[in-house]
Amino acid sequence: MSRRDRPIRSPSAGRDRPTRSPNAGWYRPEVTRPLTAGQVRDRRFATVRRGLDPVEVHAFLAQVAGELAAAHRELARTAEENVRIKRALRSWHSRFAPPAGSGPRRDGGRW
Repeated sequence: MSRRDRPIRSPSAGRDRPTRSPNAGWYRPEVTRPLTAGQVRDRRFATVRRGLDPVEVHAFLAQVAGELAAAHRELARTAEENVRIKRALRSWHSRFAPPAGSGPRRDGGRW
């Protein structure tokens, strides 16, 4: 069998994979919670001899923080709109939908 004819194996094939935590990742520790715009804006890095330009890094962090803040505002606005729409739907349903059990019965009324 030539090298080109061999099946491709993933690097992790044959190795035991780590098991997931008992909660299957549902509860995240505090360090993995979503970042806030302030956390991004206030983040500072150590200066190294051959590092990145601090001015560019801080400008980028400010841009990311602004976009993150805008996304959080939009998410809050969308959640408020969702609540408003659900209330309107419940109100409409309570006024116009027939009460449960008032329609014709499929079993001929025997049960």
